[in-house]
Amino acid sequence: MSNRSQRGDGEVPAPAIPAERVTIGLVAKVAGVSRATVSRVMNGNPRVAEDLAMRVRSAAEELGYDPSPVARSLALGRTGIIAMLVPDLGNPMFQGILHGLTDAAGEQDYRLLVADSNENLHEEPVLAVEARRRCDGLVLCAPRMTDEQLYELAPRLAPCVLINRELPGTTVPSLTIDFAAGIRDLVTHLLSLGHRRLAYLAGPGTSVSNRNRVEALHKAAKNTFELLELPCGATFADGHAVADHLTDHDVTAVIAYNDLVAFGALSRLHELGINVPTQMSIVGFDDIPFVRYTTPPLTTASVPMDRLGPEAWRRLWSLMSGETPEKNVHFRPRLEVRGSTGPAPS
Repeated sequence: MSNRSQRGDGEVPAPAIPAERVTIGLVAKVAGVSRATVSRVMNGNPRVAEDLAMRVRSAAEELGYDPSPVARSLALGRTGIIAMLVPDLGNPMFQGILHGLTDAAGEQDYRLLVADSNENLHEEPVLAVEARRRCDGLVLCAPRMTDEQLYELAPRLAPCVLINRELPGTTVPSLTIDFAAGIRDLVTHLLSLGHRRLAYLAGPGTSVSNRNRVEALHKAAKNTFELLELPCGATFADGHAVADHLTDHDVTAVIAYNDLVAFGALSRLHELGINVPTQMSIVGFDDIPFVRYTTPPLTTASVPMDRLGPEAWRRLWSLMSGETPEKNVHFRPRLEVRGSTGPAPS
């Protein structure tokens, strides 16, 4: 006795092939070609004759064949994924770069893997190597590792692009910010308002951009103003915590490592009943999206974060394509004067 179900017209329909049983071998059999030909067609190889390619695509569609991403990656020698390593994904500055990089890479059908080192100097090199193993290229955003570590790792991370760091003597492309120029503009603005005793809320000690800021501040301070440097950090909570110490010193203006630190300090100054900018002015760095909506709006040095992601992708894509990337770019921040700065109190 047959175990096939009978239809009214006596015909027996062919059993549907479960999706999990549809293999490249089955597609090859139905199309009357080799497995290698199916692989080439599925991977977009233009060298396959058009009539063969049409037979393969027709058979694949009929069978519902969906090639394995892993098999595709092995056949093409690439994953279709790039990675970006940041020190703190909670910082909107890095999120802005991330969005731009995601959109730019997506135009070439690439997806983005994101790793966050959480300001952990010891974890960062490990994460960088692990991320690179799983993708075709890496963007290192404001890495905290030492120059020695970066030079040592560079060959293992290639192709790689640096943001907020440079690696002189290598072919690693970089996109950097002129932090010194941004600091000078902020200082000049505060001096024009009569401020002569300034405090700097310092960023992480492992941050190269923080060191650049500090160097610029010390150069500008010579015979011009008094500078108080307070250890702080890179987050809202860091700025909030250190603001109490500002009242212990006769400072009239505060330069924060970044906008998040400025937000935290501004919040705490409000809680302490200190009016900004009447009693104390405060400035940030980066120009993240929320700065226009604080009370008062924050004066800051604006970084073109919307350009960093696409520019990083263009250089990484060139490297992955075996081409010479465009020249390194050094962006100059733009001073944005808002309500958080005013004349120094008498």
